[in-house]
Amino acid sequence: MLRVNSKAVQPGDTFLALKGPRTDGHDYIDEAIDKGAACVIATHGEYPVKTIIVEDTRTYLAGYLKELNMARLEKIKIIGVVGTGGKTLTSDIIYQLLNSLGVKTAFIGTNGFYCESKHKKLKEATPDIYILYDLINEAIDKECEVIVIEASSKAILQRHLEGLRFDACIFTNIIMDNIKNKELYLNSKLDLFKKIKGSGYAVINKNDSNAGVFALTQNKNIFYGTKDANYNVSRIKLFYDHTEFKINNFDIYSPLIGSYNVYNYLAAFALINTLGFLEEDIIEATKHLVAPDGRYQNIMYNNRLIIIDYAYNPDTIKSIIKETKKFSEGRIITIVGCGGDRSKAKRPLIGKIVTDNCDYVIFTTDNPRNEKEEDILNDITENLTKDNFETIISRKEAIKKGINMLEEKDILLILGKGHEDVQIIGNDEFPLKDYDEVIKDIKK
Repeated sequence: MLRVNSKAVQPGDTFLALKGPRTDGHDYIDEAIDKGAACVIATHGEYPVKTIIVEDTRTYLAGYLKELNMARLEKIKIIGVVGTGGKTLTSDIIYQLLNSLGVKTAFIGTNGFYCESKHKKLKEATPDIYILYDLINEAIDKECEVIVIEASSKAILQRHLEGLRFDACIFTNIIMDNIKNKELYLNSKLDLFKKIKGSGYAVINKNDSNAGVFALTQNKNIFYGTKDANYNVSRIKLFYDHTEFKINNFDIYSPLIGSYNVYNYLAAFALINTLGFLEEDIIEATKHLVAPDGRYQNIMYNNRLIIIDYAYNPDTIKSIIKETKKFSEGRIITIVGCGGDRSKAKRPLIGKIVTDNCDYVIFTTDNPRNEKEEDILNDITENLTKDNFETIISRKEAIKKGINMLEEKDILLILGKGHEDVQIIGNDEFPLKDYDEVIKDIKK
């Protein structure tokens, strides 16, 4: 069997030395041989077992896996979703809608691998190619007809998707405010679209200034947006617990809140309709949508709204608050912290953003890691000029306090950790999930 992890090598296996962003498999060839590897595939070197020297081991691996799985891949459609924002939500909406429409669908992304009722946590939103093939094969074994893959720029640049061919890809948007190498970033997104099959579709956000560049990669382009697209959204109405809007001439009622969820839904609608499903059937399936775990996840409680979101940097936090203000009818109370062993420069920025834009703020711990909680909180608050905040070290207690403060029509934003189910303190992980704490507290 071909192995890329030296620790997994069994006697008689072939070990392929794969170079990653942090480690190089060539450094582990001796260990693989000691464990019984009968053959080594590498880019250089001489070893006391059969050795195959290739120019690029990653290209070799991609070709090997593609050849090995070619017949099986005919059994499943592969959908890719790429963009700066909206990948997770758009992918999740496609996953939910297709399953509701009776199409057995799996999903690989930030929140993990979903197939039937099974959920598997992943270390990366878009795992390396050999892990991807394992997950795709698992989906095929479960008789899934479609698999949706959230494609990160990092994964594309590290060639995690090399050799895969897509039946359709969605481009959501590109935001380059903090991107140093803009050309490299754009090309990483474009690279996914070059992997679309000749019979496949490119679903493109026409509102994005880069839409034309993406359209050049394919012949079968489907555009979505607010004007002059194949799928146009209009008459958006935001409510406390749902949204209403039109796509072309169809009225849509969505349980998902927030305007950006309208655009994520629009992309999913365009794709699924293009795949051949009737608009009326998609609209009916929409009634069953739920927010993805930790992604603008809304919980109604006695005419109060609690929203849990993964936003953890200044830009995304500001965007979340701005979005929430569009339909807020009461106060906005926010719970937020900053991770330890991470950028300290962002801490005062986050403190100012939330105190300037929210009615009240509770600063608490995120994942303090190897920093003192008090030091992190001090970095956030020491230069604040407003007094509409307090600090509570315990995240559990902060959530409890935030919920107890809510009055009718108020909104509580719990930001930073989203779908995470552990808190990292020192080098240890302790069970903690924002959603679970909310449910526990509102039941009391």
